[in-house]
Amino acid sequence: MLSGKKTWTALMGGLALAACASTGSSTTPSNDAAATSSVAFPSTYERRAYAPVLIRGATVFDGDGNEFANTDVTFENGRITGVGQNLAAPAGAEIVDGRGKFVTPGIIDAHSHLGDYPSPGIQANSDGNEVTQPNTAEVWAEHSVWPQDPGFQRAVAGGITALHILPGSANLFGGRGTTLRPVLGVATMQQMKFPNAPQSLKMACGENPSRVYGARNQSPATDMGNVAGWRQAFARATEYNRNLERSRAGGANAPRAPDRDLELDTLAGVLRGEIRVQWHCYRANEMAIGLDIAEEFGFQVAAFHHAVEAYKIADLLAEHGTCAAMWADWWGFKMEAYDGIRENIPFVDAPDNSCAIVHSDSAVGIQRLNQEAAKAMSDGRRAGLEISRAHAWTWLSRNPARALGIENETGTLSVGKAADVVVWSADPLSSYAVAERVYMDGALAHERGASRLPPSDFELGQTAWSTGQ
Repeated sequence: MLSGKKTWTALMGGLALAACASTGSSTTPSNDAAATSSVAFPSTYERRAYAPVLIRGATVFDGDGNEFANTDVTFENGRITGVGQNLAAPAGAEIVDGRGKFVTPGIIDAHSHLGDYPSPGIQANSDGNEVTQPNTAEVWAEHSVWPQDPGFQRAVAGGITALHILPGSANLFGGRGTTLRPVLGVATMQQMKFPNAPQSLKMACGENPSRVYGARNQSPATDMGNVAGWRQAFARATEYNRNLERSRAGGANAPRAPDRDLELDTLAGVLRGEIRVQWHCYRANEMAIGLDIAEEFGFQVAAFHHAVEAYKIADLLAEHGTCAAMWADWWGFKMEAYDGIRENIPFVDAPDNSCAIVHSDSAVGIQRLNQEAAKAMSDGRRAGLEISRAHAWTWLSRNPARALGIENETGTLSVGKAADVVVWSADPLSSYAVAERVYMDGALAHERGASRLPPSDFELGQTAWSTGQ
């Protein structure tokens, strides 16, 4: 798509249709922006009923940096109920022999375009970039999601149990992103929508917006034009939000609520802390300016994505509590992505309060994110960092859950959290490991080698992949 480091100091100096409503009209959006946007297109996802499970005697990475040998994991009714040794099997449990195998939390990809850019795809269903004006904060990526995208099945086979779908990066403000579960065989996006997960705002810096709009002889055409565009938009949103709050406060001099503006709804949601900023950005200096803009307008940057030069400002990112979602070893495909290093992820991970994430931004890469984490771990070790394999797994589950605001629900194998669990044939940081079983919210979503009907209309009649091989 257009899109795309304490040895640290020693190493580097709502299914509702469009919330019509409260105005009394069936077609006119409400003026109450915040109330409306919080209920529009709600999740209708339902956890699939499944028998309790006991996985016996596996090596467990808990997603929180811990490794346990010869350990059992139990779950039922969609929730983790136990992680320990010699656990009793719940009544009616499916018993899975985990000896010689590894168990981890499900992988969460913080940057995906599946559904918006189906795989395989053609231009006709390439629906991820609203390249019509620099600010398209009003569009929502979820409205382009095609649930039948065969890429969802392939992602689940790679151990994915949640993913964040983002618009493309042609614009300063690309629109809202959404977190989905890759539920197979459903008809609507709402059936995939991760319940209560906050939306995001996709922003983009650097070459993409300045190239696209500069070529049209309009702003932004430069980095300084990019910055001016972001600041002007947030200045308008600040005023919009202020007027909205004054009207809600009521009183004799309360102004009329501003006319609803879908673009400003999104930006005001960021200012209120309801919508998380996911920012496509490669260069360190541009990310630092982004953090300054966030401080100017009083919002938090959840994560910078692609972040090829994040290693240069690892301490600054940690200081701001901002994550960096990165590739293990892909850079150099354009000037702003030129100064990459293989140690980027482990160097970003090194400071206290860091949040390093391995992301895909690829319908192919999402199938092997475990191998991407393995590469980054290996590069970090060669650079002198001590990184356990269990810690490396935090880059795939706990940290992306934090960036997406779903860390209280998933990302680690903690008792009470959703049973998003993968059983691997071997050490999942080995290139020989495959996901044998993938449980999503406690229900078996993928079993390697099992025969079943293809869930996607796109592949009806095609059987090569249906065995999961």
